Amino acid sequence: MYGYIIRRVLATIPVMVVVGIFVFLLLHLTPGDPAAVIAGDYASPADIARIRAKLGLDLPIYIQFGKWVWALSQGDLGISIFSNLPVAQLIGQRLEPTLMLSLATIIIAIAIAVPLGVIAAWRAGTVVDRFTMLFAVLGFSVPIFVIGYALMYVFAIKLGWFPVQGYVPLAKGFWPFLQSITLPSVALAMLYTALIARITRASVLEVLTEDYIRTARAKGLTSTAVLMRHALKNAAVPIITIIGIGIALLIGGVVVTESVFNIPGLGRLTVDSILRRDYPIIQGIILVFAGVYVIVNLLVDISYTFFDPRIRY
Repeated sequence: MYGYIIRRVLATIPVMVVVGIFVFLLLHLTPGDPAAVIAGDYASPADIARIRAKLGLDLPIYIQFGKWVWALSQGDLGISIFSNLPVAQLIGQRLEPTLMLSLATIIIAIAIAVPLGVIAAWRAGTVVDRFTMLFAVLGFSVPIFVIGYALMYVFAIKLGWFPVQGYVPLAKGFWPFLQSITLPSVALAMLYTALIARITRASVLEVLTEDYIRTARAKGLTSTAVLMRHALKNAAVPIITIIGIGIALLIGGVVVTESVFNIPGLGRLTVDSILRRDYPIIQGIILVFAGVYVIVNLLVDISYTFFDPRIRY
């Protein structure tokens, strides 16, 4: 078991190295002179030269890469071009809304999707099963911003149950925080819920055809015991896998959701940085998102050992 965990941890190192190289080359892969793009159409040659010197683009590329890696090793993600503030500080200021939105989305999605998928598999071919598949198709088909605006119109504008936009930090009270985070979390959870429910149904449906399920039923176990102790546990590996893979969808959905609901998180910071060509912030955010994704998938791989004893050996 420990050997497997060590191998998985070591396997994340080359992944982060490749991501780091790509992020560093982001400036150099941009068509044209990045300094001229940042400076704008009416910038003078002196302005362009100043931006090139600030970004270190006037140095050889290997020296730029070495300085960038050295700064990263010390936790320095660079300085924003427009705000002239450290990128790490800007990301830290926007981290809480994105983190809370993501956690709330994951909790809502798993709490709805897993029971729905299990029941759909148990009642395959019935109305519940068809409803689950219809929900999965709608969840994949309808864009997040459409769901967000629909929820906003019904529950915020018409009923007045939730605020239209904005975010209230948890430090200012749990109830105001919950009101501000509910609609964006539900909107973002639609896609995630549809994905997990579909995979849960398929995995549990496959497990229900196994011989040990028939043996459990023959022993007189209740339906709940068969589903929870035998079917769901043995179908957990694909479900856990899709939850980890879905983090990528979650990261992309956060950008759209925060823009729709005007949440000052990393998603909004990403959009604003792209529009302003603030490359140091874009590089820092990509590194953070990539690091989170790698860590989540590492935890998912390690969790396999608790659901499938064969992986430990």
